[in-house]
Amino acid sequence: MTEWVVAAFLLGLFGSGHCLAMCGGIACSPAFMQADRHRFLTLLLFNAGRLLSYTLIGLVFGLFSRALHTYAGAMDFLRTVAGVLMILMGLSIGNWWGGLRHIESLGAPVWKRIAPLARQLSRSDRAVAPLLTGGLWGWLPCGLVYTTLLWASSVAQSQQTGLLMLAFGFGTLPSMLAAGLFAVQIRRFLS
Repeated sequence: MTEWVVAAFLLGLFGSGHCLAMCGGIACSPAFMQADRHRFLTLLLFNAGRLLSYTLIGLVFGLFSRALHTYAGAMDFLRTVAGVLMILMGLSIGNWWGGLRHIESLGAPVWKRIAPLARQLSRSDRAVAPLLTGGLWGWLPCGLVYTTLLWASSVAQSQQTGLLMLAFGFGTLPSMLAAGLFAVQIRRFLS
């Protein structure tokens, strides 16, 4: 299982360019919500919420894949689809294929319902708001998350799928934290 956790972390780390392009603006937004002395804590809470949502999604999909495990050939099919999606994700990140947008559109109906609440929470000055906003942000339609989720679900164990999604989230963490911290520097430079 250790090699799976390392692979999930590396997926997040190497996919961070996609994260910055898709969500860089969102990653920067909490940096402007707090005073300087609270900015890093706000960014940590925001990203902790995002990682928790990835873990929760992993746990739920792990239960689903565990149920599929009882059907002959279902896991082989899931692993094959996950492998194909990994290849397509690599092609998308390399800008050789743009079809990932179609995969991302699958989550759009869910995001339409969540987005207003995320916007409302992002304007809140309550201490828990960054954590909750980040938790909702984890549901933003993302082909990289979907691909990793399908791959992680192929282990057919809820706890392991959740762990793999958490490791993936930790892989994306350096770029998302850096985006928030550098946004402040850019804002200061421009002003």
